[in-house]
Amino acid sequence: MKPASISELKKELQALPPARLMEVCLRLAKFKNDNKELLSYLLFEEGDLQGYIAAVKLEMDEAFAAQPKTNLYYVKKYLRKILRGVSKQIKYTGSKVAEIELLLYFLLKIKKAGIKVGESPALTTIYLGQIKKIKKAIESQHEDLQYEYTKELEKL
Repeated sequence: MKPASISELKKELQALPPARLMEVCLRLAKFKNDNKELLSYLLFEEGDLQGYIAAVKLEMDEAFAAQPKTNLYYVKKYLRKILRGVSKQIKYTGSKVAEIELLLYFLLKIKKAGIKVGESPALTTIYLGQIKKIKKAIESQHEDLQYEYTKELEKL
């Protein structure tokens, strides 16, 4: 079965009465945890972006505190796990500012954790990939913000 396009879904959702729309949203949330997380973000946290960013940073702090420090292989796997979670949170916000701030914080946490990125090609790839994402997101910002974020990026 081929799924409907976004425009077709939009037309159908506009035609639904509010009670039926609520049933559809709740049923959608039951099937996948990602759907439930997105719906929670949209309903409860969308209005306070800075608060949401702070909460994600706190989650990152906890994740970095539990990070293994013995073997580079496990460090790499754990960093990818953290990055997957952060990327999912960034996708929920749809905000370039949130993307820049969270990825900068991720790189700062790597630096503070004392992870030697240069010792592993995989870690270097992860690190440089995030820098590339940040630079791309910075380009879409206002000149003043570009300057501030570029300065922060240069510190790393």
